[in-house]
Amino acid sequence: MLQMKNLAVALALCGAAAAHAADIKVGIALDISGPFAALGAEARDGFELAIEKLGGKLGGQPAEFLRTDFGGNPEQANQLVARYLQRDKIDFFTGPIGSNAALAVGPALFAAKVPYLSANPGPSAYAGEKCSPYFFAQYQNDTYDEAAGKVANEKGYKNVVLIAPNYPAGKDHLNGFKRLYKGAVKDEIYTKLGQIDYAAEIAQIRAAKPDAVFFFLPGAMGINFVKQFVGGGLKDIPLIAPGFSADEDVIQAVGEPMIGVLNTAHWTHDLQNPANAEFVSAFRKKYDGRYPSVYAAMAYDTLMAMDAAVRDVGGKVADREAVLKALKSPSFSSVRGEFKYGVNNFPVQNYYLREVGKDADGRITNKLVGTTLEQHQDAYVGACKM
Repeated sequence: MLQMKNLAVALALCGAAAAHAADIKVGIALDISGPFAALGAEARDGFELAIEKLGGKLGGQPAEFLRTDFGGNPEQANQLVARYLQRDKIDFFTGPIGSNAALAVGPALFAAKVPYLSANPGPSAYAGEKCSPYFFAQYQNDTYDEAAGKVANEKGYKNVVLIAPNYPAGKDHLNGFKRLYKGAVKDEIYTKLGQIDYAAEIAQIRAAKPDAVFFFLPGAMGINFVKQFVGGGLKDIPLIAPGFSADEDVIQAVGEPMIGVLNTAHWTHDLQNPANAEFVSAFRKKYDGRYPSVYAAMAYDTLMAMDAAVRDVGGKVADREAVLKALKSPSFSSVRGEFKYGVNNFPVQNYYLREVGKDADGRITNKLVGTTLEQHQDAYVGACKM
């Protein structure tokens, strides 16, 4: 009798182990320290809201969400991904904010045939010659800025100064602006990644006397730049940016000087569709009434895309070809509204103009102005041979 009990216990333990082994594993590399800490915190909150909504599952299947801070360091990101692949045997990967980290970890993930759903960066390399069936983007870096270049034309800005950090995304963003902007670029300034003192750059801008300044300086970089720009007496020079430089994290830290800043994005919290209304309401309820940023929205959408794909393959995530096919034809309701993937797995979608102002309660936030680019595809898709 004792032997039978021991056997039953052993079988139960084996069953529990088997059930655990069958859990779908998602590796999430978090930027909650380092140069993108403020943005990483926004993404983390979006991930947490999605996990809560999904009841800790994907497609109705038990799931484990491995969340590890890598401090925005590409080398540490590589080490983390190696651990996720070798020890944890992840089925999906997401998380990094920076394009430098995305470019660093991609090759190992692609070689291991693990789908990488970007929750932010859309580097030009992955949109073109280095495209992979295992990489799915939320946008391509340049596209936000192509929209901003179009806005600058419409505003009649004849000469503009451009400023961005000297890393892959910074170069992509300025190239994107120049692609559609028809005026003159009076100066193109590249700063150190993570820089927070812009006295020298502001002096350059003052000397250039531009009609406007286009800046890609996300997180703390943007916060300090705008404060110093206005404090340096340049508040009469219009500022235009991709949404990352004028999102909720920057707006709430800077305050009144942000009013009037124009920025472009593929999503905004006042976009009218049911999925977005539900997301924004749930986010504000969970996080003390604050509006979500584009980073939070993308993180949330990323897990919803995984959830739909797992459901569509009946939980059989080991069938990578089926998973890729499901991801390529998303069956979830995105907070951004309608979109589809191009050949390179980068979205064809709308881009919107937002302007920082005050809502009905007097809170400073982004307000939707209108659609700038409709169902827009990135400029690199032709180089992708998938």
